Amino acid sequence: MEDLKNKIEAVLFTVARALTIEEIGRFTGVGSLGLIKDSLQQLKKEYDDKNSSLQITIDQEKWRLNIKKEYLYLTESLLSDAELSKPIQETLAVIAHKQPSLQSDVIKIRGVSAYDHIKILQEEGFITSEKSGRSRIIKITPKFYDYFNVVEGNLSENLIISKNEV
Repeated sequence: MEDLKNKIEAVLFTVARALTIEEIGRFTGVGSLGLIKDSLQQLKKEYDDKNSSLQITIDQEKWRLNIKKEYLYLTESLLSDAELSKPIQETLAVIAHKQPSLQSDVIKIRGVSAYDHIKILQEEGFITSEKSGRSRIIKITPKFYDYFNVVEGNLSENLIISKNEV
């Protein structure tokens, strides 16, 4: 049971979004939804009982690891100074998912702001771009694989893109 709680905690921390019990089961490889729910409730109680800046919350049957409200002010500047903003990360996800990608296709999906995202991603070394007819072919670089800790051949297995986010 302790190992399952640790797995659930790792999943909630890594995914950083609210998950259903079914999703948590899929990510942890545990099929017993009852066991997962019991572990989540125990983990929530442990966080509630200890003096921590983190908490486990449940909203509409979705579970999440969050920072307690009284500590959010500490993280606001950190999140705004993140290396890659959320829109840039989303553009990078589209490129990685379709790679190699035509720049024109990325622009159709992400809009004209993706031109700026592509420029930043090139400057940061996450992608390369080369001329191809009237567009450009965009490919992800080894830095992408290192940064996101993804094995090159397993990209499609590791890449999760929510249709609501892209």
